[in-house]
Amino acid sequence: MPSSADRPATGLRERKKEKTRAAIQQHALRLFRDQGYEATTVEQIAAAAEVSPSTFFRYFPTKEEVVMLDVYDPLLLEALRSLPKELGVIPAMRVTLRQIFGRLNPEQVELERERQHLIFSTPELRARLLDEFTRTAEFFVAMIAERMGRPASDLSVRVMAGALIGVAIMTMWELSRDPNASFLETFDAGLAQLESGLA
Repeated sequence: MPSSADRPATGLRERKKEKTRAAIQQHALRLFRDQGYEATTVEQIAAAAEVSPSTFFRYFPTKEEVVMLDVYDPLLLEALRSLPKELGVIPAMRVTLRQIFGRLNPEQVELERERQHLIFSTPELRARLLDEFTRTAEFFVAMIAERMGRPASDLSVRVMAGALIGVAIMTMWELSRDPNASFLETFDAGLAQLESGLA
């Protein structure tokens, strides 16, 4: 078992990895926007991010993975954990979304919009979306189970996770077809509908 002296160093190392991973994705998304997904090579992405191609593959086994990565999941989980447990799952999710996405600068907002649009407009990425929903479901189930103090196998936990994924899918769909749609406003509106009982 590592000593307490080891743990901060490990945390720093992990943060550095996350920063590198996010930087690679940001450069990749800009290149995909400027010259197209198919025309962009791993070598070009690595050069733009100032890493070697082998470093790229340490973080992303394929070019698809660099698009599918959602860098905001860990931030959402951390923010949710900081909120009082008395706050229900949906209200807590709405607060968390405002905390995370309400603080993004215009460039970050645009990059996330481009990522969503790229997924829906590229056939091979759209096909990967089903696999990604499975990963997202596991993330939501773990998050909700922790917040509700119930096991991940609890039906109410899994139904709530499915409902939240439904709102996320609707939000991505809206963004892909409406260039003026706001991710934060659309997601929050969907959660408000869910919170009201879909009346």
